[in-house]
Amino acid sequence: MKELTRAEEQVMQILWDLENAFVKEIIEKIPEPKPAYNTISTITRILEKKGFVSHIAYGKSHQYFPLMGKKEYTRKFMKGFVRNYFSNSYRDMVSFFAKEEQVSLSELEEVKRMVEEQIKKQSR
Repeated sequence: MKELTRAEEQVMQILWDLENAFVKEIIEKIPEPKPAYNTISTITRILEKKGFVSHIAYGKSHQYFPLMGKKEYTRKFMKGFVRNYFSNSYRDMVSFFAKEEQVSLSELEEVKRMVEEQIKKQSR
C-alpha cells in the first residue's frame, strides 16, 4: 500500500468525514492558515493517482470521494507501522506505548479487557 503524506492524510480525513466533497469544501474544513485552492486540487489529483480517491465531474468541477475506507486504511497502515518500527511484534508495540507514553491506569485496564475478550473469542 502506498503511504500518505501528512497533507494527503489531512485531505483523506476530511473526505472520510464528509464522504464526498469539492475542493472548496475540503478547504473550508482545513484550519487556518488555509492552503491555496491549487494546492488542495493537486493533492486530490495525487490521491486519485495513488488510488485513494475518485471523482464525479460536474462540468469543470470535480466532486471527490474516497475509494478506501478509513478503517481499511488504518488497518493497512498499522500493519506496516508494526512491521517497520516494532519488528512485526504487537507485543513490542504495546509494551513501548505502555512504558514510553503516559498511559493512564484506566486506559491500560481497558486494553487489558479488550485483550481478554479477544483471548476468549479465539479460545472458542
